[in-house]
Amino acid sequence: MLVETIATFGLMFFLFSVGVKMDTGMMVVPERKAMAISISVTFFTLALTSLLSVVLKKCVTMDASLAQSLTFIAASQCLTPFPNIACLLTELKILNTDLGRLAISSAMFCDILGISLTAVGFALAHNTDGSADGSVQTSVLACLSIIAFLVAIVYVIRPVVLWILRRTPEGEPHFVLGPLIFGLAVPDGPPLGSALTTKLDSLVTGLLYPTYLTVSGLQTNIFKINFQSSWIVFAMVFFASLVKIGAVILPACCSNMSVREAIIVGLMLNARGICELMVYNLWKKGNILNDQEFALAVISVIGVTAIITPLIRYLYDPSKLHVPTKRRTIQQARRDPELRIMHFFSSSLLAGPPPVLVAHQSQHQPQRTLETSNSWSNHIINALRQYELQNKGCASVQSFSCIAHFNTMHEDIYRVANDQTSTILIVPFHKQWAIDGSIGSVNRAIRTMNIKILDTAPCSVGILVDRGILSGSLTILNNRSVYHVAVIYISGADDGEALCYGARMAKHRYVTLTVIRFLLFGCHNARERKLDNDLIDEVRYDNVGNKGFLYKEEVVRDGVGLASSIKPLENRCDLIVVGRHHQESPLLLGLDAWSECPELGVIGDMLASPDHVSTASVLVVQQQKVGAKLLAHSSKQVFNDTGRREVFG
Repeated sequence: MLVETIATFGLMFFLFSVGVKMDTGMMVVPERKAMAISISVTFFTLALTSLLSVVLKKCVTMDASLAQSLTFIAASQCLTPFPNIACLLTELKILNTDLGRLAISSAMFCDILGISLTAVGFALAHNTDGSADGSVQTSVLACLSIIAFLVAIVYVIRPVVLWILRRTPEGEPHFVLGPLIFGLAVPDGPPLGSALTTKLDSLVTGLLYPTYLTVSGLQTNIFKINFQSSWIVFAMVFFASLVKIGAVILPACCSNMSVREAIIVGLMLNARGICELMVYNLWKKGNILNDQEFALAVISVIGVTAIITPLIRYLYDPSKLHVPTKRRTIQQARRDPELRIMHFFSSSLLAGPPPVLVAHQSQHQPQRTLETSNSWSNHIINALRQYELQNKGCASVQSFSCIAHFNTMHEDIYRVANDQTSTILIVPFHKQWAIDGSIGSVNRAIRTMNIKILDTAPCSVGILVDRGILSGSLTILNNRSVYHVAVIYISGADDGEALCYGARMAKHRYVTLTVIRFLLFGCHNARERKLDNDLIDEVRYDNVGNKGFLYKEEVVRDGVGLASSIKPLENRCDLIVVGRHHQESPLLLGLDAWSECPELGVIGDMLASPDHVSTASVLVVQQQKVGAKLLAHSSKQVFNDTGRREVFG
């Protein structure tokens, strides 16, 4: 009894936590495609499975108890709970994909329909009055009490909570309905929603939620099942799953979705979990299901989940959607007057709504106002818009806000980079500097994301080591007269990309560019040097007459000489641009022995090291990898003596 009480208490907290995390806007006003799928899935599944239950009761001999409960089991198949689908998609790491978002949005609207039908079903199921008039009156009063409870939550409790929030600095229905609806009334996201979910998640997911699942398992007696009853219930569940998939395909045909994508979304919406177990437990306590039917219902939940999970993994691999097929590099686009740069900023949220990708005002809108909210992201958006206004006619800015987990955020980055045909993607280094020159903070999640992006990005990539706080250049609106940029050129495709990016910067009237080419003493590799010479000569020719452009060569004997030659640049420049990979050269021998961040390459890691006292920011550039031998899925990964992974074509 004690364990069951704890389990029930845990279920209440779980439903409250789910309600806080849900975005009521997506529930009440979903996109048109999601609404069509939700209505189709809910009502087609309810109608056809109920019809099948009637046919089975008339045509198949079964126990009287099973015949009575078969209609309820059939009706339960129309439920498409948001928590089940969110948990499944999170486990499969496809929550923030296009189909994942569509499934989540559809499930949220399905929840409105499902909760309404379930509430009415409970009101009718618990009606035990013997008279017909009493039955109708009791059912109507039960439904009205639920409606009154909803109205009180929405129009009384929620305004009170919002009133409290505005004055707080930042930083008898069944028990099942109360926590969920009250959770929905609590505003999602910071400050209140985030704080609540952060404090509750460990307790709920670590103790209370597993306790409820354990109690459900203990109450499941598989030895009560007979074969005839099992095939009837399993046939019902299998039919309902097919109907859900078919109900998704129907509206998908009218919305430019492929049949394959519709089948995948249908499989996602077939996810089963704690919500079905909750309903079956309530029906068992209400004597709607006996031990045999309860066991069959629980096994059906486990069976459907075990089948659809590997099917979704097999049919849907979002990483294949972003495999590059065209060259998108600065070196290739150096003759193109337009350069599309995608810059990524990140901020950690304690908790929030489901993953979402939002495009702010389009660049084609003539009137673009500043964001008035005081959030961190709006400060960034406003700064970029101010930069656009200061450089009107020369630069245009399109801002996107994305809410996603770090382990899947690179998928959203790829999607935007592909949609905007970006030439280079710039991401932040995972370490941030304090004002005294020491490391202020380290974000391991960003480092993991950066490594994924370097491996599979659809365009060239730059990792920015920002030391602006040390030089006083904290904003793109800084009114400095001249910005000094240096490009370090040794050899290789990445150095060529860095050189071409620096050449684009040199066209700005307030930028001076110094290109330093390091040559190995006594080396005369004619073929490689000719390729490098051709690119350098072209860049020099394009900057004839540009007083802000300087090119020089330095001959060094080894890595020590290279490091000594680079050191004077560190405090004479605002930004140093360098390639990530270089061709094998004696110049680099020994420099990677103390490498801490191989994602920066040998030179980039040396420049970004806190041991090097410097105020210059560093941009490490990697050219896009395209082609059969250079694609991420077929690249050859080589580990050198230091254990550092390199990717070669």
